[in-house]
Amino acid sequence: MIDLRPSASLTRRDALHRIGLGFGGLALNTLLREQVGAAQLPAQFPARAKRVIFLFMHGGPSHVDLFDYKPRLAKDNGKPLPFPERKVQFAKRGNLLKPPWELRQVGQGGHWMSELWQHLPKVADELCMLHSVCETNVSHGGACMKIHTGDEALLRPSMGAWVSYGLGTENNNLPGFVTICPTSLHGGANNFGPAFLPAEHGGVPLGTPGYPNTPAKDARFHYMTHARRNRRQQALQLEFLRRMHASEPAARELTSELEDRMRSFELAFRMQMAAPEATDLSGESEATKKLYGMDDPRTENFGRECLLARRLAERGVRFIQVSHAHSLKFNNEQWDQHTHLEQGHAANVGQIDKPITGLIQDLKARGLLEDTLVLWGGEFGRTPTTQEGNGPIGRDHHPDGFTMWMAGAGVKGGLRYGKTDEFGYHAIEDRCTIHDLHATILHLMGIDHTQLTYPHGGRDFRLTDVSGEVATKIFT
Repeated sequence: MIDLRPSASLTRRDALHRIGLGFGGLALNTLLREQVGAAQLPAQFPARAKRVIFLFMHGGPSHVDLFDYKPRLAKDNGKPLPFPERKVQFAKRGNLLKPPWELRQVGQGGHWMSELWQHLPKVADELCMLHSVCETNVSHGGACMKIHTGDEALLRPSMGAWVSYGLGTENNNLPGFVTICPTSLHGGANNFGPAFLPAEHGGVPLGTPGYPNTPAKDARFHYMTHARRNRRQQALQLEFLRRMHASEPAARELTSELEDRMRSFELAFRMQMAAPEATDLSGESEATKKLYGMDDPRTENFGRECLLARRLAERGVRFIQVSHAHSLKFNNEQWDQHTHLEQGHAANVGQIDKPITGLIQDLKARGLLEDTLVLWGGEFGRTPTTQEGNGPIGRDHHPDGFTMWMAGAGVKGGLRYGKTDEFGYHAIEDRCTIHDLHATILHLMGIDHTQLTYPHGGRDFRLTDVSGEVATKIFT
């Protein structure tokens, strides 16, 4: 097990104080912090991915309606499921339901996609479909925590925090982990927080977490500037705080907490110049904005999020999460169509189809797709059966077998990995648990998931807890 914590005998701030570099030591402080994350990890295997863009579809997209073609659903439409349902259910379920839309094969690899997808087929051969993701919680709260942190109940560091902790940052002036327009539902800040890892590795929100989440045009990094102090005055304040910390024995006993707070001040100071430039889209060409769908009111919001993600990725942010959680509400929230499945999923796909396709095309054109891992999916899928109740037809939560996909960074485009049964219910081939998914992501970034640990509460913790197998079949 690798312990990546800084030495208790000499803190970085002690070193800065003794060397006497003053405010100019901020650069050295940052370099030392990077070494804590990356330099002490032993060489393991070549990294295929330098960064991750996680396109999170909050609410649970229906795999059987969008990507996982099951002819048996059409054949047995309206009939009971011929085997017992899972014992723990979110809502009462009815009979089998065929998709409201036709699915057709696209690309040279023959991926099945709903006819709702009008743009995504253009990049079908870049996508690696994971048709056997499973073993998450049946409720939104537990499932969101599991997909983001690896645990459905306990407060654990998020996936992005682990990546930042293990690899450090490529850009001293931007966070290692940014979450764009996050929702406050179903775990909220815990889904992108650092938990017991050093606070600097937690996700920095671009946009205030909330529900509905912040419109992308209004998304800003908060608390970077001081209304009454210029940069020179802020620099003097930071230096004064640093000297107080180094000179007071009582303060030095709280090294970890004060270190975290000081780092947040220092990062905010450095971000004052870099962050506005990174989030300013005025220099992007009209052709690029159109590629992301920013010329259409339906796709403008998510298109802006995806374009921001590309700009952060090319500026060295390690982990970027883009949340789609602001779709039209047909008596439900996000992708969570317990009723009104047809209207809800049609609206959701219409909002993301062109932006996601544009993101992949843009990354590839800029040479970024080869070392950027794009991950798409929600916290679970939806049942092949209906949900019983009043109102237009919908589907219940389904954690037993569903679809996510990856693109870029050494995964096999056009590959269909894993399989569910003929109804799309159980993952039956190459099952990919959430721990397996996390292990595979870390492997693509050059990290052995069993070696990336942090001691807390008397034991060594890791993102994958005590399990997780890497899905090596998906690698090029």
